[in-house]
Amino acid sequence: MKIEDPLRNFNESLEIVKESVEKGVLKRQRNIGFNVSVGSVDLLESFLHKEQIINPGTILKHNWFSSARHANEKLDFDFPEKEKIINLIVEIEEKRNLLCYGKPQAEETIEGIINKLYKLINISESLGLNIRGKNE
Repeated sequence: MKIEDPLRNFNESLEIVKESVEKGVLKRQRNIGFNVSVGSVDLLESFLHKEQIINPGTILKHNWFSSARHANEKLDFDFPEKEKIINLIVEIEEKRNLLCYGKPQAEETIEGIINKLYKLINISESLGLNIRGKNE
């Protein structure tokens, strides 16, 4: 896998989230759940590849973030803002199945998961990851 692939995938997910917000979060709950989940992991993978912390062939999986303990077992190395990043992705994963497979959720719940994605974007950018499409 090319190092650029997870960032390209992230931007695709971000575009879908933005389109879903435009259509109405209550109408696009599943799209938001799937794309915020996979996008947050792609974003972390992009950062770890950029910093050469993981090998170019390494692919992170969203289910690694079912808990902070599990994520820390899978990512048993240090990187900047590790605790914040892992905690945000774990919080996203806690809502993923509810949004993707559950009954309709409150608008605040859906917006909350989107806000966590934007927090990850801000952290990633502060660490030097150039994310195309953030302000489009």
